[in-house]
Amino acid sequence: MVCSRAEAAQARCLTDCTPRIGIVSAFGQEADILVAQTARKRSVVINGNRFTTGVLRGNRVVIVLSGVSMINSTMVTQLMLDHFRVERLIMSGIAGGVNPAHHVGDVTIPERWSMPMEVYWNHDGSPPAPCGSAGDVSCLGLKLASVDGKPVPSFNLPEAPTGLFMRENFVMTSANSPKGEFRFDYPVDEAMMGVARSIQPVLQRCGPKAVQTPGAEPDPKQCVAAQPKLIVGGRGVSATVFLANPHYRRYLFEQLQAQTFEMETAAFAHVAYANQVPYIAFRSLSDLAGAEEFNADVGALFSSGLAEANASAVTLAFLDAWARQPRKHGARP
Repeated sequence: MVCSRAEAAQARCLTDCTPRIGIVSAFGQEADILVAQTARKRSVVINGNRFTTGVLRGNRVVIVLSGVSMINSTMVTQLMLDHFRVERLIMSGIAGGVNPAHHVGDVTIPERWSMPMEVYWNHDGSPPAPCGSAGDVSCLGLKLASVDGKPVPSFNLPEAPTGLFMRENFVMTSANSPKGEFRFDYPVDEAMMGVARSIQPVLQRCGPKAVQTPGAEPDPKQCVAAQPKLIVGGRGVSATVFLANPHYRRYLFEQLQAQTFEMETAAFAHVAYANQVPYIAFRSLSDLAGAEEFNADVGALFSSGLAEANASAVTLAFLDAWARQPRKHGARP
């Protein structure tokens, strides 16, 4: 038996069939900020996960905390899509920086997301050839990654190649069934990106905890050195690792021009694509992934609450702008 698209859509709202924007946050404190500003709140717990519905900045929403990791992001996002009528998705949280030109406290809105550590681990740096020719892994049901039509070379350490070659992911949807397809990039929704390019959120240099006494000046130790900026465009990447390797971070920047690295969004994007739900993601930069020196800005970002404050400021600015769009976008009160 094959379910029709209409039947599949109907099965998606097991709990609540009101059209909503789904917001998934990987960071608890930021989810708390968004929930606190949500009107007409109602909460439901599904498989231990608390989903909060209501109206946030003129949009009907459902908010959930995924927790860290690709697996948690995948499970919670699919759970949300099954139980609520989610017309659009937003992921928001904190990430490591990859582009060395960016600073702690900046917020990025990449235009696409990838999973670079979905890999074929070869014995050396030569393209694998298990199916007869260099780079052909199709007999294993796999496909090596290409960017702009060119194969991505393996990751090499200074002393030796690792043999790690990026792969594309197989994804099945109602649109590409029964063959499915391989994808390396998951583009964000064009309409949502258009609105994101128009917003001008106020990003703070000092977190809310930087002021110990009302009316006093902020504690400079609780402020980052550079004024945070909003960075729109480029590629974000996600993997099942906490990246603390400067060589791999440089590799990602050189080969993919990646801007940020974290552990949730690309999996979230895969689920969004598989379910044909438009998405976008906002990520506040906490550090330069794999940095080897101590950075006082990192401590200030987390201890002052700046990380969640700036990330939520972008999410709220986007929702304000989205609510002013034509009603065809849905999820309005």
